[in-house]
Amino acid sequence: MDITIRNLRRRFGKVEALRGVDLELSGGMFGLLGANGAGKTTLMRIIAGVLSPTSGQVLIGGHDMSTRQGRVAVQRRLGYLPQDLGLYPDLTAVEFLDYIGLLKGLDDRTARRRQIAELLEVVGLSDVANRKLKGFSGGMRRRVGIAQALLGDPALLVVDEPTAGLDPQERIRFRTLLATLPGRRTVLLSTHVVEDVAQTCRETAVMVDGRIVFTGAVSDLVRGAEGVTWEVVTSGPPPTVGEIVSAVSDAGGTRYRVVSVTPPDPAAIPVPPSLEDGYVAFMQGAAAGRSSA
Repeated sequence: MDITIRNLRRRFGKVEALRGVDLELSGGMFGLLGANGAGKTTLMRIIAGVLSPTSGQVLIGGHDMSTRQGRVAVQRRLGYLPQDLGLYPDLTAVEFLDYIGLLKGLDDRTARRRQIAELLEVVGLSDVANRKLKGFSGGMRRRVGIAQALLGDPALLVVDEPTAGLDPQERIRFRTLLATLPGRRTVLLSTHVVEDVAQTCRETAVMVDGRIVFTGAVSDLVRGAEGVTWEVVTSGPPPTVGEIVSAVSDAGGTRYRVVSVTPPDPAAIPVPPSLEDGYVAFMQGAAAGRSSA
């Protein structure tokens, strides 16, 4: 399902959360990267039709989201996992999904129950299908969330910060699940976790202060850090030049990974960049551009 966004703005009082967002995407898995407060959730809520823009245009599958008819048409083909999904703790997973299925208009009880069973299998919760949700871990709750979003086989799936607060094992499990979902649908993943995009998406956009500042292939963002990613191993103080991406201590001292235009230390050696390095390098450039503007 194609999405076209033109000059989208959203103001909350004196705060402008979206400042002229332009974005086009179609098919497959697309990642929206940005720090907390960049405007990602506001954009996701507008795409999902639960929040109206102050101005601008959003077309989804040819439907104008500024009209009630357009929003209804899109929401019939939409799966949405918000950042904070309210669950009913005293319902079981099956009961909760059955309730959501009814809200989505899945009136055929036999077909609805069959789809629920299939989705619980997909998200790895078949063995706890009849356990109350109040006994579920955070990761299990997020998997119930993706199951409810997939009810009705949506053409567009919007997922907002799906791995926030999950432990490493659950985060890996959830990424693997997301990577299997696109098929014929469009999946829009909003996150501040760079690794989530690195492991699941080929295309990405970077959002800063309510604006889209980069759109393109993940590999292009990685290439932006070529020649500026360094490794420094030292038992002394950390490098003061550039931005430290990671620091790992071992027997030889601390191994720093640094993004810097110039070598951060005489002993620094260049290393191949990752998406995280590319994101940091891009944000350094974006920050420099904002400070010089």
